[in-house]
Amino acid sequence: MDRQLQIQILLDHYKRPRHRGPLEDADVEMPGGNPGCGDVVVVYLKSADDHEHMEGVSYEGEGCTISMAASSMLLEQVVEGDLTMDEVLEMDYNEMIDQLGRQIVASRPKCATLGLGTLKAAIRKYQKDKRLSDAGVSRPEAPPEDAGEDLVFGEGAVEAASRPGGVTNRE
Repeated sequence: MDRQLQIQILLDHYKRPRHRGPLEDADVEMPGGNPGCGDVVVVYLKSADDHEHMEGVSYEGEGCTISMAASSMLLEQVVEGDLTMDEVLEMDYNEMIDQLGRQIVASRPKCATLGLGTLKAAIRKYQKDKRLSDAGVSRPEAPPEDAGEDLVFGEGAVEAASRPGGVTNRE
């Protein structure tokens, strides 16, 4: 495929994204971001009854043409190919870059693979939650009410705890 055609395909996906928007009743809502340029993608995943395929998958986000077009192209490939979750986990980042056009995205590989990385993270979370559920273990959704104000949970907890004065209760 020549370079001009690859650019046209990217622009088409950017201007007319496929599988974009929140997904009702998603099993997983996974945010992903590229701090280097500010791109943000949220992937929504709904498992099929067999727990191997996806009944639904979509994304929303803001970012550069490459990150948004690549997310659209990826989800179109996943849906049209009826890929299983394991097949998506096996997808190679370099193949994604080649598919988009290595010359076009050479200076922006993180933008080009943000959607794939976020979708893989969503699948891993779904699979982990499923294993926990099958084992009869539930994941706590919120900190206990008596946890106190000095504790930090979730993303950023390690950084907050490492920061001087970040956690004041160190008995």
